[in-house]
Amino acid sequence: MVYGKSSKQKKIQKLMISLGCVILSAVVMAVNIKSFVRAGDLFPGGFTGLTVLIQRICQEYFHFEISYTLVNVILNAVPAVIGYKTIGKKFTFYSLLMVVLSGIFVDIFPNISITSDRLLVSVFGGIINGFAISIALHGKASSGGTDFIAVYLSNKFNGSSWGTVFVLNAVMLTVAGLLFGWEAALYSIIFQFVSTNIINYVHKEYSKVTLNVFTSQPNVLIKPLMKFTHHAVTRFEGVGCYSGKPKTMLYVVVGKDEVKEIVQFIRQYDDKAFINILKSDGLDGRFYHEPME
Repeated sequence: MVYGKSSKQKKIQKLMISLGCVILSAVVMAVNIKSFVRAGDLFPGGFTGLTVLIQRICQEYFHFEISYTLVNVILNAVPAVIGYKTIGKKFTFYSLLMVVLSGIFVDIFPNISITSDRLLVSVFGGIINGFAISIALHGKASSGGTDFIAVYLSNKFNGSSWGTVFVLNAVMLTVAGLLFGWEAALYSIIFQFVSTNIINYVHKEYSKVTLNVFTSQPNVLIKPLMKFTHHAVTRFEGVGCYSGKPKTMLYVVVGKDEVKEIVQFIRQYDDKAFINILKSDGLDGRFYHEPME
């Protein structure tokens, strides 16, 4: 969230952040594929992994090379249509841009040999892959494919759904194990497990926290706070036992990634407010998500 700027400035800033995140994420993912993934003969999961699997099948069983970009774009066509209809136009556009750019970078970047140790490749490759996807998500984009499913389910059920994607990837890796041996598939599961946990750790949008704001200026704070957060606020009246003066507690649930900016915003209206920040393990009911148009 940004305040103190015009609507046009906010849109330009969001556009630049999204494009920057998409380009950076595409570069990081491509480098990871041409170094750790290829070095360990891994299948990174999602449609990226499915693309690598199809390339391997063409090489091993039909003896010809096929473009990474071509396969990845074709595979993402149907999920892109679903994402366009259920998630948002801009999100789908940025995700498709991410798919195309990462594919081009994979096709033009040279192979990079860092280590041949498959365990190291699985762990560090998974870490880098998780960060690459997290960067894309920060820019309101994704790496396409199963990420569309994860984002859709996360928005629908107000919680992270990357574990569901991990299960879908496990099915794909089972096929890879049957075709190319279980060692590569098992190491790929380690890769995907690490990647999924990095995303859950870094990307906080679907983690919720509860703010209990104790203030003596509720009438000044309530309306600006609701407008700033796009969330409803519940008001409780009480008395401070130490001061004996009336106190108001404002109860609001927000995304974990919003907390720092919201606290700074509250301080503009009441620099003496006492704010208790609590982790919310579950949430059932309507909750505002910034639209991915």
